[in-house]
Amino acid sequence: MLRNTAMAGIGAWIAGSTSASYGSLPSEKLNIACIGIGGRGRANLNSLANQNIVALCDVDDSRAGNAYAKLPRAKKFYDFRKMFDSMSKDIDAVSVSTPDHAHFHPAVTALELGKHLYCEKPLAHSVEEVRIMTDLARKQKVATQLGVQRHTIGNVHRVVELIRKKAIGEVRECHSWVGGSRGMPGMPKGNPPVPEHLKWDLWLGPARSRPYSPAYAPYNWRFWWDFGTGETGNWGCHILDIPYWALELKHPVRVEASGPEVDADRTPKSLKTRFQFPARGNNPPVSLHWYHSKSGPEVLKKHKLPHFGSGTLFIGSEGMLLCDIGKRKLYPEEKFKDFKAPDKFLADSPGFHKEWILACKGGAPATCNFDYSGPMTETVLLGNAAYRCGKSFDWKPEKIEAVGTPEARAYTHSTFRKGWEVSL
Repeated sequence: MLRNTAMAGIGAWIAGSTSASYGSLPSEKLNIACIGIGGRGRANLNSLANQNIVALCDVDDSRAGNAYAKLPRAKKFYDFRKMFDSMSKDIDAVSVSTPDHAHFHPAVTALELGKHLYCEKPLAHSVEEVRIMTDLARKQKVATQLGVQRHTIGNVHRVVELIRKKAIGEVRECHSWVGGSRGMPGMPKGNPPVPEHLKWDLWLGPARSRPYSPAYAPYNWRFWWDFGTGETGNWGCHILDIPYWALELKHPVRVEASGPEVDADRTPKSLKTRFQFPARGNNPPVSLHWYHSKSGPEVLKKHKLPHFGSGTLFIGSEGMLLCDIGKRKLYPEEKFKDFKAPDKFLADSPGFHKEWILACKGGAPATCNFDYSGPMTETVLLGNAAYRCGKSFDWKPEKIEAVGTPEARAYTHSTFRKGWEVSL
C-alpha cells in the first residue's frame, strides 16, 4: 500500500515482503527485532528474550543500557531504516517501543514487509496513523498486539464478565479516569549540547526539527504535543480497555472535551472528555466519560463512592460497578450483599507477550490485536483532538472526519517533516 502511494523518504528502502507466512512457525523460535530498548522497551525486550532477538535498535546508548552486552549476538542499529534494509530477510517479528511520535514509521514499515508486530500504547500519534496501521495489519494477515499488558489481569476479566452478564443491568453511562496532574512541563532553557550517547536527529524522526533539550528527552516528551499524547494517551488505553472490552465498543459517533486553556506545545494537567457510542447489537447507546483529574470525577461524590487513584464506574439500570485494575465492587452494597458472580467464561491468558508469540506461530489472535485496540486508540486520541481544536463534533469513523469541524483535521491527521513525508 505504501509503495503504491509513494512513501517518500521510506519507500526507497522498503524491499519486497520476505517474512515467513502467518502462522508458519509453530515450534521454532521467532527472529525478533526490537526497536526502542530503554524504559518500557526494556521490559518488552525482557519478556521476548526467550525468542531469538536478532536486532536491537535504539537512538540512545544510555537508555539502551546493557542490552547490547546481554545480547551480543543481536545486531546493533541506531536507524531502523538501515536495520530493515540490511536484514529484513532475517526478521519474523518486530516490537516497537519508541516515543509516541516515532511509532508509525517503523511499525508501518514492518507491516508492509509482512512482519508480525508488537507496538506500545498508544498505537500511534494520530487517528490517521492508527487507522493506516490497523488496516494494513489486517491486509497483511500478521499477528499484532498493543501493549495493554493489564488486559491479562484476572480482576479485569471478572469485571468484563459482570458487565457482559448484566449484573447491573443495561449500562448507558460509564466514567473512567486517571489521577495526578502531570503535564505542562517547564520550557527549555539555554542551548545545551546534544549528549554524545544520543542521536538527536534520529530521535526527532518525523517530528519538526528543533534544538535538543533535556526538557524533551529522555522522558518528558510525553507531555509535548509534537512527541506525546499526554496522560490521556499514556493511561487512556490501559484504563479504557476495561469499558471498551466489557461494553464491546468500537468507534464513537460524537466527541466532546474541556479543560484548561489550550497550550500549543504542551499537554494539560487535567482534561475531561465524553464519547457517545451508538447501540451495539443488544447493547444500548452509551456515554463514556474520560477524566485526567487529580481529585477524580464529581460523579463519585454524587454517589458517595470511594475515590480510586484511577478507575472506572459503570452505571447500570440495576446498580453500579466501581473498579480499577486490581479491585471491583458492586453498589448499592446492601442490594448486592448476597450476589453470586456469574461463572467465569473468559479464559486465563498464557501471558501477554506469549499471546502474541503464539499468534505469530499460528495460534489464536492476541487479545489486544489491532482490530480491537486500533479503534480504542483512535477514541483516546479523538479526546485530545476535540480538546485541542476547542470544539465538540460528530465523528464519521469511516471517513476519519469531524463533521462540520475542519479545524479538527490538524489534530486527527499527521504532518511529517521533510525526508519523512508520507503521501496518503
